[in-house]
Amino acid sequence: MEFGILMGDERVEVPPREHLDLLLRVAEAAQRNGFTYLTIGQHFLYDGYRWMQPVPLLSRLSAELDEGVRLGTSIIIGPLYHPIMLAEELATLDILTGGRLVVAVGTGYLPHEYERMGVPFKERYQRLEESLNLLRRLWSQDRVTFSGKFWQIEDAPVHIKPLQQPAPPIWLGAQKEFGVRRAARLGETWTVTPQQTVEQTDALARVFAAERNALGLPLNQLPLRRELMIGADRDDALNRFAAVARGKYEAYADRGMQALSQEQVRARFNATVQDHVILGDAEECRQQIREVAQRLPIGPLLVRPHWPGMSADEAVAWLDEVGREIVEPLREVQPVKFADFLNP
Repeated sequence: MEFGILMGDERVEVPPREHLDLLLRVAEAAQRNGFTYLTIGQHFLYDGYRWMQPVPLLSRLSAELDEGVRLGTSIIIGPLYHPIMLAEELATLDILTGGRLVVAVGTGYLPHEYERMGVPFKERYQRLEESLNLLRRLWSQDRVTFSGKFWQIEDAPVHIKPLQQPAPPIWLGAQKEFGVRRAARLGETWTVTPQQTVEQTDALARVFAAERNALGLPLNQLPLRRELMIGADRDDALNRFAAVARGKYEAYADRGMQALSQEQVRARFNATVQDHVILGDAEECRQQIREVAQRLPIGPLLVRPHWPGMSADEAVAWLDEVGREIVEPLREVQPVKFADFLNP
């Protein structure tokens, strides 16, 4: 079983250099503890929190990591880019990483990011689909002709391609059935968001599989994002999680994330998170992961080591604990394959 991390944002009051040093220490500790995927998400003009942009940051990290570690965007907001720029930046990044890039792409959920970029929010899904179709051509063809609703190219030369051919793996984020069907059509796999329960993921994984089978496409394991906290017992773990994560959950709700309401995270935080966060002492957490791996065709499992306000020392300590108590003991666990998931 493979594990990865999601690197994220920090409060804007933290100096940028300190933020970068934290991310470098997190990357080093993750690699040292056996995590084989390092990913980061994206936002623009984000109030109160700083996001290091993924392409330059991952380029910086690529020089620090061993060949067995993959780097990824999780997610990059595809509709906000011109596909030519996105294709060439990601192709360059794939070269810099030695062909170890994973491209997780989605639409995001914040209308103001689209408004400030001059992109209609209501067009996001159409733009995503057209962009992905064009990206694949720009990554694999010598000359490209393309006529779409938003972008047109006539016999254009392609001067840079990714090392991975015909394209780096594309993971698509989605929370609802129509998005999962889109992920099945346009990507290699669907990346599962942290707020989706095991039951929700089970149902949507079957939707994903049905769509892939109808198209004659292979079924690839599902990257599963999950929050994780080890404590002396479940209550202690839940309290520890609330202490570091509650503020960020409130920020998600305030910004309109559909999976989280203000009432849920303010009045019922513990009840809201306990059905989708891995919590307990070390053995309880290991058992929860084993049960998920026995039920769902997952891989890798992506967890978050740092929440805004945590120090670098705290994030490194979290990674050392999870590496020792979770990653190493579960390395030999084999998650269920799609064939057995569909036909138990």
